[in-house]
Parts: sequence; structure tokens; C-alpha cells
Amino acid sequence: MRRRQVIVRETLLDLSRKVYLIYHHLGFNVQHKVVILSFNDNKRRRRKWVLVAVIWTFSLAVIFGFVTHYLLSEMKSLIVSFLILLVVVFIGIIFDLVGTAAAAAHVAPLNAKAARRVTGAKKAVHLVKNAEQVANFCNDVIGDISGIISGTLVALIVFRLVSFFSTHSAEFYLGILLTAVVAAVTVGGKAWGKYMAIKYSTEVILLVGLVITTIVNPFNRQKKKSTSNEG
Repeated sequence: MRRRQVIVRETLLDLSRKVYLIYHHLGFNVQHKVVILSFNDNKRRRRKWVLVAVIWTFSLAVIFGFVTHYLLSEMKSLIVSFLILLVVVFIGIIFDLVGTAAAAAHVAPLNAKAARRVTGAKKAVHLVKNAEQVANFCNDVIGDISGIISGTLVALIVFRLVSFFSTHSAEFYLGILLTAVVAAVTVGGKAWGKYMAIKYSTEVILLVGLVITTIVNPFNRQKKKSTSNEG
């Protein structure tokens, strides 16, 4: 009788081990498949974003290049040329600040503001959730374009300044001096922007969300009116 009970216990233990191993194996396979699927999905999204970033960079570089070249060719004033250069540098600094703030901000305080229906909070949450794309667009796409265009503007301004001097060495020294000034302003401005973006990341992203919401809302209202009129 005792021997039979021992055999039954051993059989049950062996069966429970097999059931556990099968369950563990199935669970591991399911988790492994989920991880692989999510990894592949992220890979596809990154590839798609790289293509979008390339297209955006090319399009914006062409647009900004044409606009700045047109303004400089139409306006012969050196003061206006310097103002355009400052605007381009300022755009690069501001977008760098926004990209850093998106990467540094936390979703929790913005979710709380969105729950209280604070204007721009929903858009701010969306920006923080897509921080990788926002930072890439602001820091890399706009930042690099503004850097390239500011370099071109420096060359054009130096070319105009050279006409006021008789010596050939003036172009060389003016080019170095103006390039150094623009580089110092850009680097100093971006350093200040990064400090502000990290310290006040929530406030910065909320302000950006407010600006985007204010710009987008009139178009959304117009679309809603047109669809209601059609209905």
C-alpha cells in the first residue's frame, strides 16, 4: 500500500514537472515572439522616419536656400543681410532648445495638465511620446540646415563687405572674423538653450504645444465647418 502511494506521488511529481516545463516553454516562446515582433515594428518605423527625415531635410534646405538667396539678392542693405543671418541662427538655437526639451521632459506632469484640459497639453504629450523624432527633426534637420544656410550667408555678406576695401587680404580676414562670430553666437546660444530646455523642459514643451495648438486649431475648425456644411 505504501509502495503504491510512493509510486503515485512520484508519478504526480513527474507529471507536474512536465506540465511546468511545457507551460514555461510555451510562455517563453510567446514572449520571445512578441519581443521579435515589437523589435521588427520599431525597425520599420525607424527606417520610415529616416526616409521622412531625408525628404524633409532636402525640401526645407531648398526652400530656405531660395528664400534667403532671394532676400539677399533683392535687398542690398548690409544691415538687412545681417538681420537675416541673425534670424537663421536664432531659428537653429530655438529648434535645438525644443528638441532637447522634448527629450528631457517627462510625460506624467503633462498628462496631469492634459487631464485638467490645459491648452496645448495634449499636443505636448504627443511631442514627448515621440521625443526621438522631435529631437531628430529639431536638432538635426533644422539645426543642420540653419548651420549650412548661415555659412552661405556669411560668404555672401563677406563678398559684399570686400567691395568696400581695396586690399585682397580683406576677404580672408573678414571671412574668418565673421565665421568665428557666427560660430560663437550659435554655440553659446545652443548651450544656453540646452540649459533652459533641461531645467524647464515641461514649461518649454507646454509652450510649444500651445503654439502648435493655436496654429492648428483654426484649420481644424474650418475643416469641421466645411464637413458639417456638406452634411
